[in-house]
Amino acid sequence: MIQTRALKKTSLSALFEKLTAAGRRILAPRKNGDQIAFEEIASARDMADDYIQTTLPPKSCVLPRCETILQYRFVGKDVEIQDTPPKAVPTVVFGVRPCDARSFAVLNSVFTWDYKDAFFTSRLENLVVIGVSCTKADAYCFCTSVGGGPGRTEGSDILLTPINADEYLAEIITEKGNEIVALAPDLFGPPPTAKKEDVLADVPVRFELAKLAERLPELFYREEIWTDQSLRCLGCGTCAFLCPACVCFDIQDESNHNGGIRARCWDSCGLSLFTLHTSGHNPRHRQSQRWRQRVMHKFSYFQDRLGYIACVGCGRCARACPADMNLVEHLKALVEAV
Repeated sequence: MIQTRALKKTSLSALFEKLTAAGRRILAPRKNGDQIAFEEIASARDMADDYIQTTLPPKSCVLPRCETILQYRFVGKDVEIQDTPPKAVPTVVFGVRPCDARSFAVLNSVFTWDYKDAFFTSRLENLVVIGVSCTKADAYCFCTSVGGGPGRTEGSDILLTPINADEYLAEIITEKGNEIVALAPDLFGPPPTAKKEDVLADVPVRFELAKLAERLPELFYREEIWTDQSLRCLGCGTCAFLCPACVCFDIQDESNHNGGIRARCWDSCGLSLFTLHTSGHNPRHRQSQRWRQRVMHKFSYFQDRLGYIACVGCGRCARACPADMNLVEHLKALVEAV
């Protein structure tokens, strides 16, 4: 059962001190130039406090951009393998928007599907998510179109809603959230009387998700649609690398005459080399095929296999696309295709 409390905004510094004293690393949105990313901070004063969405998602908390999964060295004609144990630091990630918080379940469904990935699961188990509801949105936000909302609690252990100028409504959702409150119980008071719904951003539904899922299989062979939609796509991968729900990765070896490492690094099905075979054959040699794969994977295949939509409606892909491709416009076009 979700418990509600009040947390003064001026109490954040004291809360962070308690978390640090308990041995927890704190990651929060921090502004560097024009970008806002989740970085380790020492004080609440270091946080960005006026943003609709961070430039980068919090995905790297559980799935780093590149990580070593084993080491090896050459011993004569043999190869000696040294496993690299997962390194999971107790971490609190603060200021996560509800859309991003929902993405952790999407990632978890992949990395615990048929095999529990020790690197991912150890980080997730040691992660506490303190979300902050959205009180404003922009034209790129579409969380409500994919089952989310500006004040949804899924994925957060504690969700804070700026209920007025001085305090948050704190919803304590999970046992991890209760543990955080137990570290500083004096900072959490009786719940405020104001209604959460009154301050949340208005994010209109932009397309009908069920209709999209229904139409995608029949549109698969409509090559003219995918070609038209992909004409502007540069195949740069920006959308994938900014997406909180993308899970594709590559495995690479880096070595010298003594040995080397095997690393897992983010990748994207939108890149031309993603499906390139050693023979030189590429089953998705056209950009239209790669664009189709991206849309089908997120909104059809993923749901059929794992029960999730691999999109949380954060809008980062459209905000950052150098060719000004807007995913929502393309999805609406697919729903309305004749």
